[in-house]
Amino acid sequence: MKNAVLITIGDEILSGSTVDTNSNFIAAELKNIGIKVVQIFTISDQIEIIKKTITSAFELGDIIITTGGLGPTRDDKTKKAIAEFFNDEIALDEETFAHLKAYMERRGRTEILERNREQAFVPTKSKVFQNHFGTAPCMMMEENGKLLFSLPGVPYEVKPLIKDQIVPYLKDKFSLHYLSTRIVSVVGIPESVLADTIENWELALPENLSLSYLPVGTRVKLRLTASGEDENILKQQLEEEIKKLLPLVKDHVIATSQDRIEKILADILTEKKLTLSTAESCTGGELAKMITSVSGSSKYFLGGIVSYATEKKTDILKVKKETVEEFTVVSDQVAAEMAEGCQQLFHTDISLSTTGVAGPGKGEDGKEVGTVFYTIRIHDKEVTSRLYMPHLERQDFMHFVSQKVIQDLVAVLVNNQ
Repeated sequence: MKNAVLITIGDEILSGSTVDTNSNFIAAELKNIGIKVVQIFTISDQIEIIKKTITSAFELGDIIITTGGLGPTRDDKTKKAIAEFFNDEIALDEETFAHLKAYMERRGRTEILERNREQAFVPTKSKVFQNHFGTAPCMMMEENGKLLFSLPGVPYEVKPLIKDQIVPYLKDKFSLHYLSTRIVSVVGIPESVLADTIENWELALPENLSLSYLPVGTRVKLRLTASGEDENILKQQLEEEIKKLLPLVKDHVIATSQDRIEKILADILTEKKLTLSTAESCTGGELAKMITSVSGSSKYFLGGIVSYATEKKTDILKVKKETVEEFTVVSDQVAAEMAEGCQQLFHTDISLSTTGVAGPGKGEDGKEVGTVFYTIRIHDKEVTSRLYMPHLERQDFMHFVSQKVIQDLVAVLVNNQ
């Protein structure tokens, strides 16, 4: 198996101003073709630091991929550092310049072509992969059978370069083993107890199979990965091992294939032909956002409402004013009435509701930060639950609660098959 090292270059990443989404994407794409990422570096745009990091990266891996630090000026430090590392010079590449010129003309930006002309200067030893969605090309350097790819940092430029050009190039260049992965999602059992429960099964796995424990909120994803030369054999191998696993944890398994909880829900709702709606307060639309992030969600998700103000809960969702006055707006009673009103509003089989205090201050009714009540209503039956997560920051709270609500709905639907 080939190993890869990723290097993210840019002070904006180090300062926390920008989130590095490129590394996650690249690692996943490489994994799909049997290349394992063994290290990820995040460094500043300084020549000596870049050169030292490349040296370390080549000690760890066969393939190095850098992102970021490729600007439209001739004194670009990343490009200069790469040229110095490989004892090369930077010169105008006519093919890259022609591509750049055509790109700028298509966008009616010929007046700034000269300024961007510097991006057509590349190390003379490099192989260039043209960027069809930006002005900075990808440059590849090779030495002693090891490769370095230098990409721009903009995610919408990185993704097509990786998927459409670099991954196919790597597949052609190296004889790569297939990697096949299955995810088994387990709920209602602590990770340590789960590990003890399946220890003998895990120890008996074939050498070409590996197991990872990936906690997500209160769910544990068991990721089983197989590597080998025949993809069909690997898939069969995984299926056989999962069949051995299921009797050990069958009461806790909610899915054996999909990764994301919202995709697991999508498959179940589609299979059962059930419709869904949401009434949110403290989650601020995060619940609906997660559900609609799945392609085809319009088949089962009919709509949602963020009834943030108390009067909207009473006006639109028909929550009784006396219920709010007696129990406060953050209560199991209000959550239940929100779900019932939502179900009637959208005429769905299932409705979900959330009411709580995301913080950083206490709620209007004095409820503590991190308190939330949520209701799952299926037809005429409902279950209301309470969570208390005072340690989570506002955005993390919203996402965690939304994950938990969907997870609980999945568990109910799976157990009531």
